[in-house]
Amino acid sequence: MAQPQPTRTRSTGTFPLVLMYHSVSSCSQDPYRVTVGPDRFEQQLRWLRRHGLRGTSMRELLDAESTGHSRGLIGLTFDDGYADFGETVLPALRRYGFTATVFVLAERLGGHNAWDPEGPRKALMTAEEVRRVAADGMEVGSHGMLHQPLGSVSEAALLDEVRRSRTVLERITGQDVRGFCYPYGDVSERVIETVRSTGYDYGCAIWNSALSGRYALPRTYVGDRDRALRLHAKRLRHEWTSRVRR
Repeated sequence: MAQPQPTRTRSTGTFPLVLMYHSVSSCSQDPYRVTVGPDRFEQQLRWLRRHGLRGTSMRELLDAESTGHSRGLIGLTFDDGYADFGETVLPALRRYGFTATVFVLAERLGGHNAWDPEGPRKALMTAEEVRRVAADGMEVGSHGMLHQPLGSVSEAALLDEVRRSRTVLERITGQDVRGFCYPYGDVSERVIETVRSTGYDYGCAIWNSALSGRYALPRTYVGDRDRALRLHAKRLRHEWTSRVRR
């Protein structure tokens, strides 16, 4: 199978920066560093606006990129579908006029993050909460069924994780589910081909790699320690590495 080619903006030759969040809540113990405090998140959104950037869903970002109108846009993604997305993230995004994509686990709705055994228990959105954030203008994408690395599962299990999760989420939201996010960033040509062939429009990975492209879009991790200086450095790093890969 031919490797997917990177998607690039017309104006700069590089795909816009995409930020990768997980949970936004108050948390004293966070061994996996997946939590950003509400105050820090507010500071980060303020930093984006101060620098003339508007946070958008991947759906909006890709549509804008396809017509050469992605300048000043930055992708905001939230993995796992934590309940705090609806409780804390959505109200903050509304205040700034931003949108985002939340990648949801179709078979863990209303459950918790059982895949993080050493971390604090975090509630996941229910089906009704997922429906509500979609109705409020946020994009809902798939993170699979159970949050398991896909590179080593059987063909049947892979198809179930990718195709059935999309069916479930489309039934809940009443909207087309265009995006898939690979748990743990575990992506391969086989997994990409399954995502592509089952009707997704794009896929989100984590790191830059030889597979980077529309079905393995790299993202930049954001944590609670990321203040203005670190955000600026991460933005510059994205621009540099994208330029090098051109």
